[in-house]
Amino acid sequence: MKDSTLPDFTICRLGPPRYASPMQLSHIMGDLIANFVADEERILYDESLSSIRKYLERGIDPPAFEAAGPRDRIYFKPEDVTAAIVTCGGLCPGLNDVIQGIVQSLYFHYGVRRILGIRYGFKGLVENSGLEPIPLDPAAVNQIHTRGGTMLGSSRGPQPVEAMVDFMVRRGINLLFTIGGDGTQRGAMALVEEIQKRKLEIAVIGVPKTIDNDVLFVEKSFGFETAYSVATTVLLSAHAEAVGACNGIAIVKLMGRESGLLTATAAVASGEVNFTLVPEVPFDLDPPNGFLAALERRILKRHHALVVVAEGAGQDLITKGSAERERDASGNPKLADIGGFLQERVKTYFKDRGIEAVVRYIDPSYMVRSLQAIPSDRMYCLRMAHAAVHAAMSGRTGMLVGSWKSQLSHVPIEAVVTGRKSLDPESDLWLSVLESTGQPNRMVNP
Repeated sequence: MKDSTLPDFTICRLGPPRYASPMQLSHIMGDLIANFVADEERILYDESLSSIRKYLERGIDPPAFEAAGPRDRIYFKPEDVTAAIVTCGGLCPGLNDVIQGIVQSLYFHYGVRRILGIRYGFKGLVENSGLEPIPLDPAAVNQIHTRGGTMLGSSRGPQPVEAMVDFMVRRGINLLFTIGGDGTQRGAMALVEEIQKRKLEIAVIGVPKTIDNDVLFVEKSFGFETAYSVATTVLLSAHAEAVGACNGIAIVKLMGRESGLLTATAAVASGEVNFTLVPEVPFDLDPPNGFLAALERRILKRHHALVVVAEGAGQDLITKGSAERERDASGNPKLADIGGFLQERVKTYFKDRGIEAVVRYIDPSYMVRSLQAIPSDRMYCLRMAHAAVHAAMSGRTGMLVGSWKSQLSHVPIEAVVTGRKSLDPESDLWLSVLESTGQPNRMVNP
């Protein structure tokens, strides 16, 4: 039995495995040789004792993810494989590291020799784009981890699903790795459905990429650690700007369309932020309880303040009474500039009260997402890349490699695309924000 309140975490397979893995691993604990992962190995969704007891008392299996890793039996014969890698959406630290890891694992672990790099996202998966795939091997990806961005290029927006599958059939592609966020994985899910409709033996495996860390059922997406580390450095510089002026106020805007996880994590890591504004926690501007009144109290007492705001925060304050917003190529509503809006409102507020203030606005968004990965993130990228290859070679499809409880896992794409992960205002992370900033628990008027 399963818990009906959660999606089905069962992973789809093309069929039973047919070949012995070429990897020389072990099944024996204690022999000092790394082990294959058994198909029945699971990672509990909720490992608390109270949760486990609840399920067992009801006669229900506790929800769990498949554990990632190499299997002793594989579905594809390596010499018959043509693999393709595509990167979609905005840039993110670690993209090149994942590409490199996939190529090296295919080549060295399994002996796959036909690997294609798809140019500029899903656009490169249709013939009429004129974008020829790039042949990839270890020599082609040897130094790409030293650069930010993606060697393959990227783009936003969908392409005709039938045309993309036609492209894969003509090129003989039977493994496709889709590197991207929830929009990319929605596209991957559409590909899986078309592939299944045609009864084709093509595995589609996703690798979750977003500095927002908002991929559902994935504890941490690659690029996040680098993004909040770089953002922390920006916040420390902004703090110096604020302290360097009498009544100095620095406002820093970070990415986070619907999730404040990046903003909150960077705020705590910096140790210098005084106000953190995120989409999940509503706030007002005007007195008596609004943000501006709290900021005024801070300035009168300490004469400087550092404010960090996620790009999706406070959109209701800017767009009141406005018509439906435009959408970008990925289908997301275009956001108004909350940072510039706050800068002008803060300036006006203090001017009207006769309080001299120096207000700086810093938007480091593209710098945060386009740098090379830091070492801890690079290691994570390579582990996810290797796990993606292991899953694909075993014949799994319609899934992405995730992480849960610090262990790599398999997550059905169908479950991932049901929503986006967001910051829980009742979580330990948000409590840490409140404790480190000293801002009011709520900045909302009656």
